[in-house]
Amino acid sequence: MVAAVETMAYAGEVPWHGLGTKVPHDLSTDEMLKQSGLDWYVEKLPTYVNAPSGQQKTGSFALVRSSDNKVLAPSVGQNWNPVQNKEAFDFFSEYVEAGDLEMHTAGSLMDGKMVWALAKVKQSFELFKGDEVENYMLFSNPHQFGKSIDIRMTPIRVVCNNTLTLSLSTDSDSMVKVNHRREFNPEMVKEQLGIAKEKMDNYKTMAEFLGSKRYTTERLVEYLNKVYPSNIKDEDIKDPSVPTTVNAKKAFEVIETQPGNQYAKGTWWQAFNAVTFNTDHQQGSTTDGRLTSAWYGRNRRVKLKALDTALKMAEVA
Repeated sequence: MVAAVETMAYAGEVPWHGLGTKVPHDLSTDEMLKQSGLDWYVEKLPTYVNAPSGQQKTGSFALVRSSDNKVLAPSVGQNWNPVQNKEAFDFFSEYVEAGDLEMHTAGSLMDGKMVWALAKVKQSFELFKGDEVENYMLFSNPHQFGKSIDIRMTPIRVVCNNTLTLSLSTDSDSMVKVNHRREFNPEMVKEQLGIAKEKMDNYKTMAEFLGSKRYTTERLVEYLNKVYPSNIKDEDIKDPSVPTTVNAKKAFEVIETQPGNQYAKGTWWQAFNAVTFNTDHQQGSTTDGRLTSAWYGRNRRVKLKALDTALKMAEVA
């Protein structure tokens, strides 16, 4: 699937993916909605078939964009509840007005089928005397069949703009998914998700633990081969001290050259961030493809696996 960026805007610093048009800082949610080209709404319209007696309703509905009548989804059921882009942005409003969040980036992917907004939580932490991690809230609002609304917390390492991930054990606690067949209830979602100070505190503890445990070259190669497994049987590997796949080799090569390599050098924190750097900045042929994969696709799952594997291997370091 081509992950074409249709519209995108960012406020403040250039985002990690480097995409979008710069807009003024500290925008309201309504201003960000307009500046990012998302001030349109979705209509759920009945679909018809031609019959001998004339046009007849199919019982299905199409999702149509108001700005240009583009069909975003050709067929959804009667119980499908589209969430308008303004509703998604309004989710952030009280936090932005209270000064807890700051609108950062917003846009649409896949020709408008995926709309998202990213807000910076005004709460970050510093590791190892200079390695800063910021926290963001991501609201993904798909206008397509089979996709749920997704609201999650996502940390970003400032020095290298790597999107990090919470561990598998806490991932479900930091994310809320809402099926379009249910009515979207923002207050229930806020209660379930929270502005996750506790989760960020837990993440800081995990990061500090990884930064306190050192790896050997042999264990590093073993780690990268687990994160990026090959089809080669263990007994057929000629040199166990060499990574076996292209991505494992790339991550191994950037260990000492990645931005921020001076922090916690030789530790599992450095090893984990070699994987996040590889997924966010090296894999894929296009920047927007890397963006989509980092948040919604394969690379997000790779980072979840990378963090949990690093934690397990650090425990015996």
